[in-house]
Amino acid sequence: MTNSNNTSTQAELEKDQSFINVIEGRRSVRKYDNSAVISDEEIREIIAIATKAPSSSNLQPWRFLVVTDAELKAKLLPIAYNQEQVADSSAVIIVVADLEMYKHADTIYTSAATAGYLSEELKDKMIANTTTQYSALPQERLKEIAVFDSGLVSMQLMLAARSKGYDTVPMAGYNRAQVIELFNLSERYLPTILLPIGKAATPGHPTTRLPVDEITFFNRF
Repeated sequence: MTNSNNTSTQAELEKDQSFINVIEGRRSVRKYDNSAVISDEEIREIIAIATKAPSSSNLQPWRFLVVTDAELKAKLLPIAYNQEQVADSSAVIIVVADLEMYKHADTIYTSAATAGYLSEELKDKMIANTTTQYSALPQERLKEIAVFDSGLVSMQLMLAARSKGYDTVPMAGYNRAQVIELFNLSERYLPTILLPIGKAATPGHPTTRLPVDEITFFNRF
C-alpha cells in the first residue's frame, strides 16, 4: 500500500512539474521561423484545450479567426503596425469577442442537460434567466464581460500552444477598425487579441516579475 501511495504521489509531482515547466517555458516570441507549418488539426486541438477556460455563465463568448494564408497575413501586417511576427508566424489566431453571447444560452445549457450536468427544469430556468439578464445589460457591460472572458481563453491558448512545443505572443497593438473591415465583421463581433503562433527563430527573452510580497495583501489593502 505504501508503494502504491508513493507511486501516486510521484505521478502527481511529475504532473505539477510538467505544468510549471509549461508556464515557465512560455515566452512572448517575436521572431518566428517562417518555414514552420502548424496543421489545422493541431490548431483545433490547441483551441479545444483552451476552451476549457471559464466564462461568465459559461456563455463562452470567444470566437477564433485563424489566419494561415500568406497573402492574408501580408494584408494583416500593416494593420498590426508592421510587426513582423504577424507575417512570419505559422498562423495568427484572432480572438474575437461575441457581444451577443447570450444568444447561445439555449445551445449551451441544452448540451449540459443532455450530458447529464443539468436537470431539464434547471436548464429551462437558466436559459430564461440568462437570456433575460444579459440581453438587458448595457452594451458597454457586455463588452467588458466578453473582453474579460476572451483574455481568459487567450492565456489558455498560449499555455496549450506551449505544451505542444509552439510559441506565441499576445498582441493588442493593431488597428481594430481595419481588422473589422478586412474580415467584414458585424457590430456583434469585437476583435480583442492577435495571437501569432509558430516556432521561435529567436527565443523569447526572460523577464522579471514584481516580488509577491509587494503585490499581495491579506485582509487589507
